[in-house]
Amino acid sequence: MPTSTTVRRIIPSVKRNFGRIHDEFPVPDLTQIQTRSYERFLQADEHPEKRTDTGLEGVFREIFPIESYDKTLKLEYMRYDLGKPRYDPDECRQLRLTYGRPLHVWLRLNKGETVLEESVYLGDMPIMIGGGEFIINGAERVVVSQLHRSPGVDFVVEVESGDKKLHACRVIPERGSWIELQVTKKETLGVRIDQSGKFSAMTLLRAMSPQYTSDDAILNSFYEADAIDSADPKAAAKLEGRIACGDIVDPITGEVLVESGATISKALAQVLADAASLGTIHVLKDARDQLILQSLQDDPTGDHESALLRIYQRLRPGNPPQLEKARELFHEKFFDTNRYRLGKVGRFRINRKFNQDVPEDQMTLDPQDYVNAIRYILRLRRGNDPRAHIDDIDHLGNRRLRTIDELAADELRKGFLKLRRTVQERMSLKEADDMTPRSLINPKSISAAIEYFFGRGELSQVVDQTNPLAQLTHERRLSALGPGGLNRKRAGFEVRDVHISHYGRICPIETPEGTNIGLISSLGIYGGVDEYGFLITPYRKINHAKKSEEVVWMRADEESEAYLAPADAVLDDHGKLKGPSLTARYQTDFVTVAVDQIEYMDISPKQMVGVSAGLIPFLEHDDANRALMGSNMQRQAVPLLVAEPPIVATGLERSVAGNSGMVVKALQDGTVTYVDSTRVIIDHNHIYKLRKYVGLNERTCLNQKPIVQVNQKVKQGDIL
Repeated sequence: MPTSTTVRRIIPSVKRNFGRIHDEFPVPDLTQIQTRSYERFLQADEHPEKRTDTGLEGVFREIFPIESYDKTLKLEYMRYDLGKPRYDPDECRQLRLTYGRPLHVWLRLNKGETVLEESVYLGDMPIMIGGGEFIINGAERVVVSQLHRSPGVDFVVEVESGDKKLHACRVIPERGSWIELQVTKKETLGVRIDQSGKFSAMTLLRAMSPQYTSDDAILNSFYEADAIDSADPKAAAKLEGRIACGDIVDPITGEVLVESGATISKALAQVLADAASLGTIHVLKDARDQLILQSLQDDPTGDHESALLRIYQRLRPGNPPQLEKARELFHEKFFDTNRYRLGKVGRFRINRKFNQDVPEDQMTLDPQDYVNAIRYILRLRRGNDPRAHIDDIDHLGNRRLRTIDELAADELRKGFLKLRRTVQERMSLKEADDMTPRSLINPKSISAAIEYFFGRGELSQVVDQTNPLAQLTHERRLSALGPGGLNRKRAGFEVRDVHISHYGRICPIETPEGTNIGLISSLGIYGGVDEYGFLITPYRKINHAKKSEEVVWMRADEESEAYLAPADAVLDDHGKLKGPSLTARYQTDFVTVAVDQIEYMDISPKQMVGVSAGLIPFLEHDDANRALMGSNMQRQAVPLLVAEPPIVATGLERSVAGNSGMVVKALQDGTVTYVDSTRVIIDHNHIYKLRKYVGLNERTCLNQKPIVQVNQKVKQGDIL
């Protein structure tokens, strides 16, 4: 049996690449999903005045200023500072402490004439080390990113017996009550707020704005109207069988001849034609779909106020109906940004769905959004509008990633809401003269929220450190479970299945084999996250069948309208696609198209898989089930005492090792001036300590060895 030294002699020192396609696009930093999102959360390197309204800064701006109940005192937020850590990472591991930086907040207390500014300590904010781990109470932990249903608007359809289609729409906010519109079996449009009973959608529309108080205003919003002159000799024939688009009133007697929404009979049409004083009569142009008309008949309210009262009775069944209370509750439910918030993502998706330009900073529901949702249902019912389509809730255009910045901000917000109540109570109890920001603030609620999220939260897990690959894949894991996510007992087959939109974004192979199958997945090698949290993947632009240098990152919903060529499509010497036609991806299918129609091309054949599957040589010859087991078993491999290169490699090994967080990298360019087994010094003043024979979470051992030599020049990011 060959020893390790003979094996090392067998492995040739020259690398031979048998790949037909050479990757021109480098593998990105594999841990940036964690590192960038935590940088966005803390904004530690930004000047306080230049910080954006996101992450920790966003929470402070949302909670402050805090006013006393009598409005005489006001506590305002100025800025926050992050100090230097008290202990280094190794000391924290040994002493079972959290490796963090003290968080100090500068607050200003306005007491009428006097203003007092003070710095308040709120606890320690954990520091991210390596590629996404935190040292919490001495153990290394990671916060897994969560895949969840995106805020916005979704349209679905249920098929009843007899192929009758009942369309529905859900308006899902980032925070607040869900609104569910649904076509009922009686062909009326009903609405549900959260889990309350169903009532007419027209009631909610009237309550949204006084603009929709009358039936005429509602009918004019959803149907086109025809104007018929009563003096026209053919008026009677034109009016017969038409539906009035508003009350038709005799101007002399004031009598209502035809009510809004009523059908004009033959006899009534003659009466209207004979009454020349009526002038122009407005009737509906096309009322084949009578959904709105029937919904109006189903609506017992007739104006804005009665609609508010009816909704109040639905939401607060035991309380006596009072108009002011009803108005207040409705405003709180839908127009108060503290209680109802669509979020930047929700507003973006609603604007995209309805092709409208409502400003992104309008976080509450606009009455026009609700009107557009009803119009979209009408377009779906017609069935001939190519722009109206049912949403696939498992498509990655409708699911987004909540990274650590968003998850931590949500947990901290809960702590700050408790803090706000405490501050207001203390303001009412204490004497104004003795009051200081420090005496008002109880940092326990904030430090407890930080400790809970990082130490005991559902998505905070002890890092799997069996080997470098195990650690890296844990940091890149995506979970559909967790707070506000799915329940593994109730999750169906569809949500667990591989979807066409996963291509290049989520690995179709790597997932657990037990009850979590499909609910826990892994990010694709080139997968990234955009500003809205949607998963993106890069493609090379193709101009007139010629490959260009331009690389475009696209969301799943953007790529579905483009023709995409595979990375192994044959190119000639000038970089043009060969052949009159080739097989390309379009929407959810593979189609054969002319090369001139191709718009984009994959950047690499390994684009569709994740890191673990990308390490398997000849993966395309494997059975999918065996590849799944192989991907999972690589993470369980015992690490080597002496690191060796593999005989057969895929080219991804260097990126995996370099991004795993178990190696030491140079933080800047320079020359190595000193090397021994415990440390490397660059340019005489930058000291890098190496970890020697330290135990890891999975009872494996880490021993870092230097691979550089004295006087060797290194660049930033090089492995030492």
